[in-house]
Amino acid sequence: MRSDIAPGGTFPDYELPDHTDVPRRLSELQGDDPMILTLARGHYCPKEHQQHQELAAFYPKIAVSYTQIVTIATDEHHTLQEFRASVGAQWPFLSDPGRIVQRDLDIQEYTDPDNDPMIPHTLVLKPGLVIHSIYNGYWFWGRPTIAELWQDLRAASSEIRPDWDLSKPGLREAWKAGDLSSFHGWDKQAAAES
Repeated sequence: MRSDIAPGGTFPDYELPDHTDVPRRLSELQGDDPMILTLARGHYCPKEHQQHQELAAFYPKIAVSYTQIVTIATDEHHTLQEFRASVGAQWPFLSDPGRIVQRDLDIQEYTDPDNDPMIPHTLVLKPGLVIHSIYNGYWFWGRPTIAELWQDLRAASSEIRPDWDLSKPGLREAWKAGDLSSFHGWDKQAAAES
């Protein structure tokens, strides 16, 4: 992995086609929310299926927690669709058969020349694609558990959400005054009504 891809650094804003063949930029998919990003070997790997099935089971909590999730795999379009469907995923899968991400990040899994995959990684990103944590999943036990992701997302969310603790001085007063800029979700609603 490139040396600049480390906690506190910024992950590259790749643009790749998604499972519907629409080009998508990571920053667009993330918006202003934390994001779980998996860099996957692809459909052929049973370890990927296991991790992604666990993420799919966790997805209802991800969906209600203002958190995004994206998978990038080296699979071509139709195989990527099969991978996504086979694990029951509801989030975007991005296709990188040209290995742009693999080469740019220097994560070629050289021990598997037949499939030429990326070394699998899972990252938790704060808004702006700022890296909070990185897990190297070459070995399955290197991948994060759901409990570890929960802890990472708790820590990242508490850093970026001014309304994390509603007892914080000044928040109640701001709310009463109609200043919703510190309240996630409400800030967008107020801006839309203006």
